[in-house]
Amino acid sequence: MSHTLYIPLDTAALAMGADAVADAFSAEATRRGLDLRIVRNGSRGLHWLEPLVEVATPAGRVAYGPVTPEDAPSILDAAWTDGAAHPLCHGPTEDIPFLKKQERLTFARVGLIDPLSIPDYEAHGGYAGLRQALAMDPGAIVDAVTESGLRGRGGAAFPTGVKWRTVLQTPGTQKYIVCNADEGDSGTFSDRMLMEGDPCALIEGMTIAGLAVGATRGYLYVRSEYPQAERILAGALRAAREAGWLGDDIQGSGRAFDIELRRGAGAYICGEETSLLESLEGRRGLVRAKPPLPAVRGLFGCPTVINNVISLATVPFILARGAQAYRDFGMGRSRGTLPFQLAGNIRHGGLVEKAFGLTLRELLFEFGGGSASGRPLRAIQVGGPLGAYLPESQWDTPLDYEAFLAISAMLGHGGVVAFDETADMAALAEYAMEFCAIESCGKCTPCRIGSVRGTEVIRAIREGQDREARAELLRDLCDTMMAGSLCALGGMTPYPVLSALRHFPEDFGLAAEQPLHTA
Repeated sequence: MSHTLYIPLDTAALAMGADAVADAFSAEATRRGLDLRIVRNGSRGLHWLEPLVEVATPAGRVAYGPVTPEDAPSILDAAWTDGAAHPLCHGPTEDIPFLKKQERLTFARVGLIDPLSIPDYEAHGGYAGLRQALAMDPGAIVDAVTESGLRGRGGAAFPTGVKWRTVLQTPGTQKYIVCNADEGDSGTFSDRMLMEGDPCALIEGMTIAGLAVGATRGYLYVRSEYPQAERILAGALRAAREAGWLGDDIQGSGRAFDIELRRGAGAYICGEETSLLESLEGRRGLVRAKPPLPAVRGLFGCPTVINNVISLATVPFILARGAQAYRDFGMGRSRGTLPFQLAGNIRHGGLVEKAFGLTLRELLFEFGGGSASGRPLRAIQVGGPLGAYLPESQWDTPLDYEAFLAISAMLGHGGVVAFDETADMAALAEYAMEFCAIESCGKCTPCRIGSVRGTEVIRAIREGQDREARAELLRDLCDTMMAGSLCALGGMTPYPVLSALRHFPEDFGLAAEQPLHTA
């Protein structure tokens, strides 16, 4: 009797010893003479249980975790009785509350399939969206994406359909699709998980984008610190070409599109779209002044669509199921879902794909299980290193782009980093400003000089030097950076600094800010 085990090849699982676990199961099966098939899948996103081993049974997959090589014999004993009780058994994978309460649209296949198998991808709905797109006019594809309400998932939240329509309507003998996979925000890993667990969804999304705007070439710019994602993407691109889903004649349609994989330059600023274009063209990653927008004059001076991994990987669902099916999720102008990433001092870290509208408190406690330390949570940074630090009084704000803007915060790429009561918020503010000083491309003065001076001012405040006057100076400096910086790095670094100053003044040795009174 043959059995199948699923063991992730995701970077997080590998870091916890997944390769050694897979080797142990293979060796034990050989020793017993068992017919065992091991599939290396993507991660389900339950990072506190990695490596998570799933056993295929007639009733569905049963989960075990976290598994060590020494657990292989006893889990095989359980597996041969269709997932019988075991100390590491969590029951049917789909019934684990962390997973069961999610709404997985973009991540529907991640953890289910062999990421390098085109037949596996197609068996789970893959390429249905591209088949639809091949039968549609470019304008109709753009209409569908526009009607879905999809916005940029990289952080800017710009309407994807508007960007695509601009490229479609801009004349050009050559147009490009560029995928920004330079995921560098603290506490974020959804791009990596998607690329490692369902790379064909990204390839399909980029191809649909090419058909929509008349582009025949795409570039996939992957963060240099993601070697496993790069390897899996390279394999998936080869498989897609061999199966006729990329190339000069996609599935005999006469339509052409191909993708080139490029490794990032290792700089945070290259996650900014114009710096990324500079890097792709072989130059140092410096921010370009806008206009012209990349949609009009982008890569090599040609009209270019630049989208984040999650934005592009969501497009196949929209084309396959219809714009309304995606728009039915979410609230206000924030439609669909966002993969939130729980990290920091959190008991159950991992990926949660949910429709916009749940609160940060629900995310932290219903999914995250509270702090890992057992101490009360004090501050939550949402949106990466440029995101504000939110006190408990703001945790009931709906996770929605506009709702967060209203409290001077941002959702960004969906990264959520938790800090308990031991966190020194003044030290974190200094770190945020120093991060900007280190990562600045140096092109504009507010970012290049302001971040250095800001670091010095925060350090002086922490050392007790004329705190009130320096705090006022810091606020003025932040205003200058927000108003005068060329890109979001300098323009948003004040967010974590000002939020720490506003909500946690005691950590700076300052009195609480007094509310404004109007006559």
